[in-house]
Order: sequence, then C-alpha cells, then structure tokens
Amino acid sequence: MRAEPMQAVRDFILERNPKLDRLDDDLDLIDSRAINSLAFVEFIFLLEELTGESIDPEELDLDDFRTLNAIGARFLKQKAAS
Repeated sequence: MRAEPMQAVRDFILERNPKLDRLDDDLDLIDSRAINSLAFVEFIFLLEELTGESIDPEELDLDDFRTLNAIGARFLKQKAAS
C-alpha cells in the first residue's frame, strides 16, 4: 500500500490527464473528464488497493467520485484517522 492515499489518487488522475498541472479539491472530476469511463474501473481498483476493502459496484454513488473531497470523505477518511 502507498504511504499517502490521497496523493496516490492525485497521481493517478494527473498521470492520465497531462494537460492538468494541478487538481483543486473541489474540481468536478467527472464533468471535467479527469476521470472518464475508461479509467473508472482502474480507479476503483486503486481505491480498493489503498483502502484494503472491496467496493461493491451495486453500492456506488457517482457523487462519491465527483471531487477529491468527496473521494476522501467516502473512501479515505477512515485511513487518514488511523
């Protein structure tokens, strides 16, 4: 597992979006196409690796992936508190 989960999330998004030089925590990642449908499954795998928990596709809410703040609150909050 990587040392800093949110940095791993940022790196993942920036690696796939060379035109972005930085990510604001409230940037809409879906509307801006920073996370597109082709990378979404790979992104889910990254989150599972970072959290050590599986993510049930039936329980996904698109709003949980809309911003870095939302991703942190939904998936990484418990890891940051540990």
